[in-house]
Amino acid sequence: MHNFFSWAEAHPERLALTMASTGEQITAGALAVRAKQLAQWLASQGLKAGDVLAVLLENRSEILEIVLASKMAGLYSAVIGTHLTPPEVAYIVQDCNAQLVITSTKTLKQLREVRHNLKIACWTVDESCDGVPALEDSLKTLTGDPIDFSDRPVGRDLLYSSGTTGRPKGVMKALLPSSYRHQMEPEVVVTNKYMRIDASTIYLSPAPMYHAAPLRFMLRVLDLGGQAVIMDRFDAEQALALIERHQATHSQWVPTMLSRMLQLPDEVKQRYDLSSHKVAIHAAAPCPIPVKQAMLDWWGDILLEYYGGSEGCGITLIHSSEWRERPGSVGRAISGQVHIVGDDGQELGTGERGLVYFSGISLFAYLNDEEKTQQAINEKGWATYGDIGHVDEQGYLFLSDRRTDLILSGGVNLYPQEIETALLRHPAVYEAAVVGVPHVDFGEQALAVIVLQPGAEASETMAQAIAAQTEDVLSKLKRPQRMVFVDSLPKLETGKLLRRVLKDRYHDEAGVADHGYDLRKKT
Repeated sequence: MHNFFSWAEAHPERLALTMASTGEQITAGALAVRAKQLAQWLASQGLKAGDVLAVLLENRSEILEIVLASKMAGLYSAVIGTHLTPPEVAYIVQDCNAQLVITSTKTLKQLREVRHNLKIACWTVDESCDGVPALEDSLKTLTGDPIDFSDRPVGRDLLYSSGTTGRPKGVMKALLPSSYRHQMEPEVVVTNKYMRIDASTIYLSPAPMYHAAPLRFMLRVLDLGGQAVIMDRFDAEQALALIERHQATHSQWVPTMLSRMLQLPDEVKQRYDLSSHKVAIHAAAPCPIPVKQAMLDWWGDILLEYYGGSEGCGITLIHSSEWRERPGSVGRAISGQVHIVGDDGQELGTGERGLVYFSGISLFAYLNDEEKTQQAINEKGWATYGDIGHVDEQGYLFLSDRRTDLILSGGVNLYPQEIETALLRHPAVYEAAVVGVPHVDFGEQALAVIVLQPGAEASETMAQAIAAQTEDVLSKLKRPQRMVFVDSLPKLETGKLLRRVLKDRYHDEAGVADHGYDLRKKT
């Protein structure tokens, strides 16, 4: 078996998807039929190989139907975060040149600007609403002979990621040759080999499906003949109950989720039978050593941590037993080869800290941003996520800093410049800098450091007013959680902001609390 469609053809009765909140169950055969029908519909809408469609849906099975259909039809599928504001959604839809958007009645309001300003066709997976036609009604009108996709390349996702400057950028990789319709994709081979995912896997996915890891892992589970149990949103106790109820063998988490489960009362943690649970994958943000140690004490040595990203530059992996010997490591490379590079571009030795690069990987590009692409790929063809780290004598990677400016809060990427631009809209703000500072639960939280215009006075009322005026351009997750006022920002003579100085200054929660205002009370 080489992909989901071959599994579905051979075993149509096998359970493929379960929606945890509703109990809805979908067999491999039914999912394949639906995906094939959607692929024909997409082609009937004029989409050709290499074109892009956008998907804006809450966690539901239709996301996988549509992405599987786009793979079959040789298209790129841009699955967009449901937490984004209408302007943010419109930016992504326009930036990726999406030919159409598939939405639901729940997310339709976020397409306001797409519909009225961009005039891009939208379809809803629910009943028609507010002038947006129902996808189901359109599918019933399909006529004519089915289109043969066998010579088309295999489609891919087009997910948005970014560093700290400018807006998020789409990570675009070349479509796979049509030969991969009859062989296993490289990423699926790696998943099968190193993460022990196969036809016996029951994979619990507690995260939003618009994130790269949950979406891609579910697709790989389906390609390997397994089944996925999808939560509509994360709830700590419910996650444990679902492992027991569905006899889940695999799961995937971000550190914030692990922390939330650890906070459950002991009687709740002991209430559920987790004996089926063999592999608990985690990534997306650095996991505090005490949190991981506590999880190992509770669940045993089933935690599997990897380091990677949407760009697919390379992957490292570490098993629990290895981590116990090297706390804090993210493992050794299983895809690509790790190199540590200094500021002069030369490769560094064991124990020396520098930028982490991978060689031997398939290249990518940031859509519509050649400069950013060039910054990520050096003259040797090595690629980086932009993280700083070092390797030990056995080749285990340790990260010292995440991307220089990127804030990782609860597994979600926050982009300082975008937040700063929103803060500067307030007339009392002269300068603004946003940095990530430690947070016991989320790993990091966004701190806004503000220089006020002459004559403006620092106060809690001012802080709340500045934060409030960002609400129409920033989704809730992006708004700063704390704010401090300063007389000036630390800069080089060239004018470049020294974010590291600010991070060091406010390196703990007490330091921020002593000098700033908590914005979470009213925003």
